[in-house]
Amino acid sequence: MPTRARASATRWSGSIIAALLLLALMAGTSSAQLSTGFYSSSCPGLYDAVKSVVQSAIAREKRLGASILRLFFHDCFVQGCDASLLLDDTPSFQGEKMANPNNQSVRGFEVIDAIKTAVEKVCPGVVSCADILAIAARDSVVILGGPNWDVKVGRRDSRTASLSGANNNIPPPTSGLANLTSLFAAQGLSQKDMVALSGAHTIGLARCTNFRAHVYNDTNIDGAFARTRQSACPRPSGSGDNNLAPLDLQAPTVFENSYYKNLVCKKGLLHSDQELFNGGATDALVQSYVSSQSAFFADFVTGMINMGDITPLTGSNGEIRKNCRRIN
Repeated sequence: MPTRARASATRWSGSIIAALLLLALMAGTSSAQLSTGFYSSSCPGLYDAVKSVVQSAIAREKRLGASILRLFFHDCFVQGCDASLLLDDTPSFQGEKMANPNNQSVRGFEVIDAIKTAVEKVCPGVVSCADILAIAARDSVVILGGPNWDVKVGRRDSRTASLSGANNNIPPPTSGLANLTSLFAAQGLSQKDMVALSGAHTIGLARCTNFRAHVYNDTNIDGAFARTRQSACPRPSGSGDNNLAPLDLQAPTVFENSYYKNLVCKKGLLHSDQELFNGGATDALVQSYVSSQSAFFADFVTGMINMGDITPLTGSNGEIRKNCRRIN
């Protein structure tokens, strides 16, 4: 081949390789990105379908708003926001529902089932369970009086789950500040995200087994508050374990900033709650949320968006489940 022809062929092949690499890079980038408009043409009725079911569920039982929000937290902290938490155990598959943080604790799965049914009627086979959970968590916050935001979507559902991940990644209620910070950092979340997201405890209830040690053994707790909680949570382990108390002393069915006001008064229900205001690095941030509910809302929204970005399955990864409780 003449020198000029070889040079031309080399330039041509080099251009082709460069173009292919660019296409691959673009494909990887686009598939890895979530967006607020992902379903704008493929399922325009999605958000109304989700909101209708969530509103009905919370109208029946306000606690379900907190339960759905907690499902999203516990899902995202294990393998990312991939709906792995929703998968039922089978003889050949071990899910996450029996993990220590979830067993006899997480709830609201039937609401997600009802949303999935409603969404499938509008646009079958299009919307993932992972996205349904993300949208339902946002709607729960809004319905109970909290801030609104545009949810980024485009996630796909996992075909796997991780019992060990659920046991190790989800912060236990006995956590100190250092452990909380470390577990959130492992998910790419900052200490500010952690303090703001902990404000989700402005709604919902906790079981005696999760706050017993705090109300009997800790000293950084208001005495009268401790005695009140002790009255429905006997000291012996195994006695009254499932008795419930509100995480927010003042308004457990309204999403606002009184959770932080409780912490300043040493009335956090969980040990891990009170650790956020206990002479440490996060005291000032807690105080700022006491002073400004709008600051809390803004940081909570940022935290929710950041948490929703944890290692999503996109593009051709994962699947769109037909039933949120099992892989296709």
